This record gives sequence, structure tokens and C-alpha cells, in this order.
Amino acid sequence: MADYDVFNGDADGICALVQLRQVEPRDALLITGVKRDITLLKQVDAIAGDRITVLDVSMAKNKSDLVRVLEEGANVFYVDHHSAGEVPISSSLMTLINEAADISTSLLVNQYLRGARLGWGVVGTFGDNLKKVARGMLGRSNFSLDQVDLLEKLGIYMNYNGYGSDLHDLHFTPTELYQLVVNYDDPLDFISDSPEHFDKLETGYHQDFAVVESLQPLRASTATAVYMLPDQPWARRVSGVFSNNLTNHHPARAHAVITEKPTGNYLVSVRAPLLNKQGANKLCSQFPSGGGREAAAGINDLPSDQLDRFIDMFEQSFGT
Repeated sequence: MADYDVFNGDADGICALVQLRQVEPRDALLITGVKRDITLLKQVDAIAGDRITVLDVSMAKNKSDLVRVLEEGANVFYVDHHSAGEVPISSSLMTLINEAADISTSLLVNQYLRGARLGWGVVGTFGDNLKKVARGMLGRSNFSLDQVDLLEKLGIYMNYNGYGSDLHDLHFTPTELYQLVVNYDDPLDFISDSPEHFDKLETGYHQDFAVVESLQPLRASTATAVYMLPDQPWARRVSGVFSNNLTNHHPARAHAVITEKPTGNYLVSVRAPLLNKQGANKLCSQFPSGGGREAAAGINDLPSDQLDRFIDMFEQSFGT
């Protein structure tokens, strides 16, 4: 029998697993990838009795492999906030699924563990751009304003680190970053004890962001804005956090950040307006490689001949 930990390579996925494994240690095979690599269950070759934990990847996008491992006799614990579709009925499947716009996987794990590793739950939730939710999680905790600011920065930087076309684009692979942080019960201890790792993330983030902030939108109105990024590693790394930043600064506007790919196709990040977190998944799911949440979704491989169609649909979906 074997154990598998399958998790998204962004802040939310990593921090969800950190919480679980600090409270429920398990010597598991780690399966992850860049943030957009979500069909991860296909890498699990399960047999009867195996234990599989799946965190922060859409069940809808992994349905056939989930059914396969369940039929092989594995036990699955599935925690997520993305589109799930129809959940298989099995005594071997335990799920914590909540698709609400203000839910993160790290928050679900924090609730499951009754706040046992609150700091990491907050970092993951900040990473998913749920700032108000993250601060609400802190409640009456003893974190100072400066400490909360550090938790937010770590979440943003860890999330930023997950974006790229492949692992070579990243400053740390998700597995490396998980292994760097998992031994710290308190994320503030990680920041103070490993300043070189935090600084590497912070420096990379600010260098990439300085370039992207100079870009002008391809198209913009009071309701929507579309940005085009070049086929460059810095652009792939910063696309997600740039989308979040645009949303925070223009809360009534929907945003699409489109990144050119070497093939001539496009990678797309969509953020619904912060004031009305609906419609992103509905839009992106109309394209074969699209999906996500109602507040934030994307398309992994938009064909070049579909670009104009996508922009038209985006503006129709969120236009006033």
C-alpha cells in the first residue's frame, strides 16, 4: 500500500497540504506541477488500500481518473473549491467541496483541522486573493499588523511562484517549496529562519511586476479590460498575480490577461469583478482547456483562431 499527496502547485494547494501533514504526518509520494497543471490524478497508479489525498484541483477535470482509482480500491480524501461536477458515490471517497467564491482550499483544511495551523491557512487564502476572508480567519488571534502583512506577502509570493508554462519558469518547483516550508509550524518562522528563500521570491516578484505594470490594456472599458502579455518567462510567472492586482485596484471591472505561448496559442487568466464574483468559470468552461471558479478561472490553451471569439464573449459576459 502507498500514500499519495496530489496538490496544486500554487499557494493554496501547498498551504493546504502543509496544514494536513503537520497535523496528520504521512510519508506520501508528492504529485504536483505548475499551477495550470491540474489533471494530476492521471499520474497516480493506484492499487487496493492506497490512500490518496487530493487538494485544490478541480474534480471535474480529474473525474475519470478519480473513478479509476476508486475502482482500483484506493481511499480518496478530496478537498477543493473549484468546479466539481457530479461527485462519484463511493464509500472510499471523502470530500470537502465548496465552490463558493469566498472559499479557498486552505480555508477548508483549516476548518477541518479546527485551526490547528491557522497561519498556513491564512497564507494560502491570501495567495488566492481572498484578502478579506484571510483577515477574517485571524479573528482574535495575536498576530500584529506587521505580521499579517508578512503573511499576506508570503501568500502572494508563493502564488506567484506557481505560474509558468513548465517547472523551469519557476523560482522553486512546488515540491521544493513545499519541502522548504512544511517543517515550520508558523509561517513567520519560515520567513525569519530562511530569509534567502523569502527574499528570492520577493525579489523575483517585484522584478517581474515592474515590467508588467508598464503595459497598457489591449482593450478597456468601465466594465472590462483585456491585457496581452508576451511569450516570456517573466510574463508567465506574473500573469496570475497581475490579474489579482488589477482586480484589487479596479473592483468593479472584469479582467482578462492573455499570455502568448510558443505554439502561437494563448494562456488566459480571467478574474470576475471583485464586487460581483461570478461568471469566470462559466465563460472559461466553454473552451476545451478552460475551467476554474466563478471568481477566477482560466484557459490553458486557447487556439489562436479563437482569440477574437474569446474577447467578444468576455466583453459580452461582463459588459454593462
